[in-house]
Amino acid sequence: MTSFAPKTYQRSVLDSVERYFRACHNSSPGVAFTLTTEALWSTGSPYRPIDGFPADMPYFCLRIPTGGGKTWLAARSVALVNTHLLRSEHSLILWLVPSKAIRDQTLKALRDREHPYHAALREAGPVTVLDLDEAKSVTRATLDTSTTVIVCTRQAFQVGDIDLRKVYESSGALMHHFDGLSDVQRSELLRDDAGVAPYSFANLLRLRRPFVVVDEAHNSRSDLSFETLARFRPSGILELTATPDTQRTPSNVLHSVSAAELKGEQMIKLPILLETEPDWQQCLAIALDRRQRLQAAAELERRAGAPYLRPLVLIQAQPRRHNLDTLHVECVRDELIQNQGVTADEIVIATGEDRGLEEVDRLYPAGIADERCPVKYVITQQALAEGWDCPSAYILVSMAELRSATSVEQLLGRVLRQPQAKARDTEALNQSYAFVVSRDFGDTASSLRDRLVEGAGFERREVGDFVSAGRQEQAPLDLDPQRGRVIVKPITFSLAEAPALRELPKALRDKLDWNKSQSTLTIKQPLSDSDTAALTASVSSETARAAIVQASDSSRRAVEFFRTPAEAGLRLRVPQMAVRVQGELQLFDDPEVLDYPFDLAPYDAAPSSGDLAALGLADRVASGGQIDVSSEGRLVVGFIADLQRDLSFAYQPEHWDEVRLATWFCRNLPEASVTHASKRAFVSHWLRALLQRDGYDLARANRQKFLIRNLLERRIGELRLAAARRAYQQLLFEADPALSATVGGDYWFEFHAQAYAPSRDYDDRFGVYAFRRHFYGRIGDFDSREEFQCACWLDQQAERGRIDFWVRNLVRKEASSFYLQKADGRFYPDFLCRLPSGALLAVEYKGADRWESAKDDRLIGGVWAELSEGLCRFVMTTDRDWASIDAKLGPALSPATVPTEHALVRLARSLPDYGLHADDLGTIVHIYADAAAFAVEFPLERGGATVVTLKRSDFRLPGEGLR
Repeated sequence: MTSFAPKTYQRSVLDSVERYFRACHNSSPGVAFTLTTEALWSTGSPYRPIDGFPADMPYFCLRIPTGGGKTWLAARSVALVNTHLLRSEHSLILWLVPSKAIRDQTLKALRDREHPYHAALREAGPVTVLDLDEAKSVTRATLDTSTTVIVCTRQAFQVGDIDLRKVYESSGALMHHFDGLSDVQRSELLRDDAGVAPYSFANLLRLRRPFVVVDEAHNSRSDLSFETLARFRPSGILELTATPDTQRTPSNVLHSVSAAELKGEQMIKLPILLETEPDWQQCLAIALDRRQRLQAAAELERRAGAPYLRPLVLIQAQPRRHNLDTLHVECVRDELIQNQGVTADEIVIATGEDRGLEEVDRLYPAGIADERCPVKYVITQQALAEGWDCPSAYILVSMAELRSATSVEQLLGRVLRQPQAKARDTEALNQSYAFVVSRDFGDTASSLRDRLVEGAGFERREVGDFVSAGRQEQAPLDLDPQRGRVIVKPITFSLAEAPALRELPKALRDKLDWNKSQSTLTIKQPLSDSDTAALTASVSSETARAAIVQASDSSRRAVEFFRTPAEAGLRLRVPQMAVRVQGELQLFDDPEVLDYPFDLAPYDAAPSSGDLAALGLADRVASGGQIDVSSEGRLVVGFIADLQRDLSFAYQPEHWDEVRLATWFCRNLPEASVTHASKRAFVSHWLRALLQRDGYDLARANRQKFLIRNLLERRIGELRLAAARRAYQQLLFEADPALSATVGGDYWFEFHAQAYAPSRDYDDRFGVYAFRRHFYGRIGDFDSREEFQCACWLDQQAERGRIDFWVRNLVRKEASSFYLQKADGRFYPDFLCRLPSGALLAVEYKGADRWESAKDDRLIGGVWAELSEGLCRFVMTTDRDWASIDAKLGPALSPATVPTEHALVRLARSLPDYGLHADDLGTIVHIYADAAAFAVEFPLERGGATVVTLKRSDFRLPGEGLR
C-alpha cells in the first residue's frame, strides 16, 4: 500500500473535526460549533442552520485551498464520524461530487487498496465503496457489516419531479431492508400519493441516516440542492471547498487552511513568477527556455539521488473564431514544431474534441509523469479534463489576457501542486511560472491574484506575496495594493512638442499629465515597454522620442516598495530543544520521545464517578430518585438524541460476551506505549468493575461500547500523561538539564518567507498602529489590548535599533510557528525578536488572571534560554511591565576584545542554510558573555551581509588548523 504521512495542518483539521463531534454530545451541534471554534481560534463563529433541516443538525465546512488534499481529509474523517459522532461501528456515507469525471476518479481511488484514499477510509474498519447504480440493489448484510460509501454526482438527485427518479421508486431488490421496522421507523418513511411507503432507495437512506460529504461544496448551494439532501434525513453534512459561500447560504467554516500553510508544508509551489510578453511567439520561446532550465536542474538533482521529474508546460490557446485569426490549438502546435524545435510526441492536445491525456493514461501506468512518457507540453483551450492532476506541471502559458476566470483558475491549480509534496534542493523547482501574452504587467499580475482568490481558495490578504515578477525590470510595474506600501515618484520632464494623447489608449493616458503652458509631461505611474513604444510614436522628433525613452526608464526606477525583513531576504531561525534518548539527540516535539516507564496497572482500572455519570449510573440523590440521563450518558435532547435512537434501530449491536467486548475495546484503543497484555488486563479489570454495578449488564455495555471506548481512552491518556509529567519534571528540572537536553545544534525552526498563516489578522480592534519592523507584512491578531500594546512597544524598540525585527508567533500553526514542548501540550511564546547581536528573545505576555496557570510555560522558557549558551533569552511579563523586557534587551554582549588580526575568521564547516561554505571569511562583530558564542558577519555573493551566531568550534582563526 502506498505510504502516506499526513501533514501537520491535515492532522490539525482532523483534530478540529474530532473535537466538534465530541462537543456535539455535550450540547446541541449549533452550540458545539460556536464553542469549538472559540476554543480553536479564540473567536467563536455563529452557527448558521440550513433551511429545511433540523436547526441543530451537525453541518460544517472545511476550507482547504487547491492542492491541500481535500479528498484524503474527507476519507480520513469517516472514521471520526463513526467513532465520535454516530458512535456506531458502521455507517452509510453519501459522497456527493460535482461531475461524472470527478465521480469516476473518486470511485477508482477509494476502491484501490494501494491508494492513500482507500487507506484513510479503512481507518473506519471494513468498507464498501459503491456507485449509485450498485447502491440501488445493496444488501442489508453489506450495510450491517461494513461502512458503505456511495459516491455519486449531486445531479443524480436534483430534479423537480421526484416521481421521475428511480431513487424514489419501489424496488424489489430493496424490499428486505423494510422487514421488521418499528412504528417509529415506519413513521419516518416517504409516502406516495396513495399513502404507501415504497421500498425505495430514498426510504432506505432515510432509515440509515447517511452522513453526507459534499465535495466542491461552493457549486452546490441552490435551494433544490438542500431540499434534495433534506429528504434523506442526513445525520450530518461535511462540506469541502476552497471557496466557501459567504453570502447567500453561508457555510459554517469549522477549520480554514491557508495557502501559506500549504507552502510551509511543501504541498504547493510558490511564489508564481510572472512574465508578460506582447509577442506570443517570443512568449512561447521564453517559456520553453524556462522549461529547459528546470529540466536541467531536475536532472542534476536526480544524479544526486532525487526522484525523477520532468517539468511540464500547460499552454492555454485561444478558441477558433469564424473569419478571425486566433492563436488556436493548431496554431500553437505548429509554432512549437516548426519554429521551436519541439517534436510531435512531446506534445499532447487536451480539448473537448482531442482527448490526448486519456490516451497517455492508457499507454503509461503512471500517466503523464511516467518516466517513459515523452510529453513535455500540454495544449488546451478552456480547461483540462476534470480530475486530471499532475504535480509535474510547472509552467502556465496563456495566449490571451487573463479574462476567462474559470479556465485560468483551473489551470493555475494544475501548476501549483508540489511533486511528491516535498521541497526540492533547487529553489527554482519549488516555484511555479506563468507566461502571459500581454502588454500590461500590472493588470496581469492583479488578475492572476484575483484568480488565486476566487478559484484556488487563497486569502485576499496573502496573495500579494504569491505573485512576483519573473523579470526584475517588470517588478516596478506591479503596483497592486495587496503587495503593501508603495511609493511612486512622478517623473516630470520637458518635451519640445505636445504628444498626441488622444490617440493613446485610455490606460496609458491615465498614467500621464501634459502641462501645455510649461511644455512638460509628467509620468504618474511607471511605463512598460509597450507604453513607451506607444508614447514615442505619438511624437515626431527624435529629440522628443529620446526624452520619452529616458523618462520612461526613470519612471520604473522611481518606484519604492516597503520591504519587510522577510521580503528583503533576511532570515529568522530559532533554535529548538532536543532531548537525549538512549544516547542520541531527538527533537523534543512530543512527550512520547521521553524515555519513561509506563504501564497500565490493574489497580487503576475502575470507572470513576465521572465515568459512571456519563454511563447513566450516577449516585442516587437524597430523595431516593436517580439523576435522569440518556442512555448515552448526557442530558442531550433534540437532534443527537433522535439520531442515536434511529441508529440503534438501524444498526443493532452484536451481543458479545465479556471476552469479545474486551477484545473489541483493545483493538479500538491504539496505545503503542504499552504491551497488548497489559492493555488487555487493564480493560478487562475496568469492564468487570463496571459490570458489577447494580443495573448494568452486558446488553447495556454492548449498546454503549463507543462511549465506553472513549472513557477508556481518556483514562489511559490521563495515566500516560501523569507518567510523562514525572519524566518531564525529572529530565528538565530535577536533574542537570545540560546532560539530557540541548538547544540548537541540528534543530532549528525557520520562519519561511511565505509560510506565515494566521487564523486572524491584526484588524485594529485593540487600536491603530503602523507596525514597521514585523518580519512579515501580515500580522497575526492579538488576544488582548495589553498584548497589542506589548507589540507596539517591541516595534518602537526596533525603530530605535535595539531590535532588528520581531514576529507575532502563531498558535497551533506548526508549519509557521515556534513552540516549546511540555508534557501536556505546547507553549507558543507570543513574540520572537532578533536582536542586533544575532541573539533571540522570546517574549510572552500574560494577563494577571493567567499568571499562576502559566508556571509551566515560564519554566520551559527559562530552561530553553539556559541551555542555549547565550543564544536565546526568555521573559514572561504582565501588567505592562515593559522594564522586564527592557532588561533582556540590555547590553548582554561585550565588545569584541580579540586582537585586530584575529577579527577575521574562517568557517570550519559549511552552513548551507546561509549560503556559506567552509573557508568563507567573516568578521567577529560581538562576543557573547563568557565567550560562549560569537556573532560573525559574512558578506554575501548577491550583496549585503548576514550575521551568524557561532560557537568557537564552528570557525578557526587565521593560522589555525581545523578544529
